[in-house]
Amino acid sequence: MKSFHLLLIILAYFIILIVISFITSKDDSNTAFFKANKKSPWYVVAFGMIGASLSGVTFISVPGWVQSTQFSYMQIVFGYFLGYIVIAFILIPLYYRLNITSIYEYLKQRFGKTSHKTGAFFFFVSRMLIASFRLFLVTSVLQYFIFDAWNIPFEITVIFSVLLIWIYTFRSGIKTIVWTDILQTFLMLFAVIATIYIILNKLDLNFSEILQSDSYKQYNKILFTEDFYDKKYFFKSVLGGMFITIAMTGLDQDNMQKNLTCKNTKEAKWNVISLGFILILVNLVFLFLGALLFIYAEKLNISIPVIDGNIKTDLLYPEIALNGNLGIPLAIIFILGLIAAAYSSADSALTSLTTSFSIDFLNIEKRKESQQKKLRKKVHIGISILLILVIISFRYILKDNIIDSLLQVSTFTYGPLLGLFSFGIFTKFEIKDKWVWIIAILSVIFTYVLNKNAVHWFNGFIFGYEILILNGIFTFIGLYLIKKK
Repeated sequence: MKSFHLLLIILAYFIILIVISFITSKDDSNTAFFKANKKSPWYVVAFGMIGASLSGVTFISVPGWVQSTQFSYMQIVFGYFLGYIVIAFILIPLYYRLNITSIYEYLKQRFGKTSHKTGAFFFFVSRMLIASFRLFLVTSVLQYFIFDAWNIPFEITVIFSVLLIWIYTFRSGIKTIVWTDILQTFLMLFAVIATIYIILNKLDLNFSEILQSDSYKQYNKILFTEDFYDKKYFFKSVLGGMFITIAMTGLDQDNMQKNLTCKNTKEAKWNVISLGFILILVNLVFLFLGALLFIYAEKLNISIPVIDGNIKTDLLYPEIALNGNLGIPLAIIFILGLIAAAYSSADSALTSLTTSFSIDFLNIEKRKESQQKKLRKKVHIGISILLILVIISFRYILKDNIIDSLLQVSTFTYGPLLGLFSFGIFTKFEIKDKWVWIIAILSVIFTYVLNKNAVHWFNGFIFGYEILILNGIFTFIGLYLIKKK
């Protein structure tokens, strides 16, 4: 399929998003941009959040991860579900009771101004990096399969991608995203299911036969309980997944902003719990797809793409979908699924970063009403430019699988948020607020040093994503040390 045709598909898709934006953006007030006027049906939010929670990283990188880690990612997903339970019954009621727009306003009420700014800062860094990771993956695919053919620089591809997001989010923000997420989630799931169906037909196997094949069994191991020192060890993965969800969803303005558009606490709880159940099944489907991709590649001698001398298993799915003799319909479905998966998370990230910066750093609600909308729009443009710069920088520094890099970064940047919120919720101590930012930075440093030297200090032990828990504990202990007498 020619690159020009792929580009036309992408443009047609964005025209649809812009139409949805036009319909939903008649009210471009800050209340609509930040809260969607608190009128979103919970089931609409829940379905849309499937795509936002999975993103382009899951769409491409999780299947590509199967070769090196088999189905061990499911252990992390089981932990995700436990994390959603904690969010539903502890964090959601807290946020609704306080009636806050930015969840970091809780830290201001509980501890003070410095804690508020510290929490917002770590969210800003975390979400900027994660959104950049996700868009980097997708723009790399677009570059490799479309724009390289026209000798268009990667930097232009990035600018083009972010500009399209800005166009359909700049008026009504989260109000628009709640509804565009429905389309994006549907397209992503349809693409995965269609790919599985087409590959099975090409292999001349049915679902039962592939499950019983030796080729499939070399990839399908889920539980790793043999070696406690292994990064994939079961309990380490479950604990890590649980706290990643608590931190990356429950303590993250991006994900919580959508939940807070629900009408009340009960509906927000239903949204979170139903999402936890669905994600178990959906991630299993993605891993099954990953096994099929490697089986198909081996049978047809399809090489894994190499960029700058590095093998990129992340690109195996697009390589097979676009160049694997599976037909033009699958190529079209894949491109639609890819951009849907990517932009369902990137658009909300842009909106939540705009929200947090406007409220947590600029105190937009304290300005004159005539100035608030103008300021929000300027911030929206500024965040878009910053996002472009970070994505471009990743092209020169990222080497590993994207999903692994994404989760590793989150263990460092979300740890202070985990410690701050835990200390606030589970203790009644007051603290010396002006010292909080130092505690947070020291926690990240201690965690990094511990993770870097664990193999030498602990006889070969390798931390998995449970290092996030230790990061949170370091912050918790630090806050205890600066409590008021």
